[in-house]
Amino acid sequence: MRVMTLVVALAALAPPATALDVSIDLRGGWSHLTQASNSAQAVLGARGGSVWGGAAGVIVKDHFGITLSARRFSETGERVFVADPAAPVFPLGHPVSLKLTPVLLSLSYRFRPDAAFTPYAGLGGGRVSFEEVSSVAGVTERESASHREFHALAGLEFGPGRLRAGVELQYSTIPNAIGIGGVSALYGEDNLGGFSVLGRLIFIIGR
Repeated sequence: MRVMTLVVALAALAPPATALDVSIDLRGGWSHLTQASNSAQAVLGARGGSVWGGAAGVIVKDHFGITLSARRFSETGERVFVADPAAPVFPLGHPVSLKLTPVLLSLSYRFRPDAAFTPYAGLGGGRVSFEEVSSVAGVTERESASHREFHALAGLEFGPGRLRAGVELQYSTIPNAIGIGGVSALYGEDNLGGFSVLGRLIFIIGR
């Protein structure tokens, strides 16, 4: 009896098991190619475009998050001629498509996790697959590469339950990336990073 009592007492004094939640979320929003905005505007006709993707991760002790995410940026435009950075852009009529696929690992810290609104912030990095396809006189040219990416993020989750919504702001840098449509050297732009605003639909799997 005394042994059983001691075991029960020690179990009561032992630290609780690590609280671990699994999160799965769908995300979509807008990505602005801030560091290649002139090249994007010339070739794509816009400085950014829509993005969509998903993520999976774990939340440790309600505060610490580790997330693996992937998303796709895909826009079309046309080849252009630009004499100098101050000159007008002349479309050449040859279609160009650009795809960026970031696969990112992020570490974050969640403030006030039990509140109705949970802010969080973090850092991370990963790889971005780049693909550019263009057609000239019926001949298709394809260029692809993979580049390092680093990012900072901040966001807000709504609701402490199993189904949550959220919004996240990311700023990324993708140094020494391939140019867009051959005009990036003219504008002195070699970084495809920038701001992204993402809406999130989050599912929490219980611990």
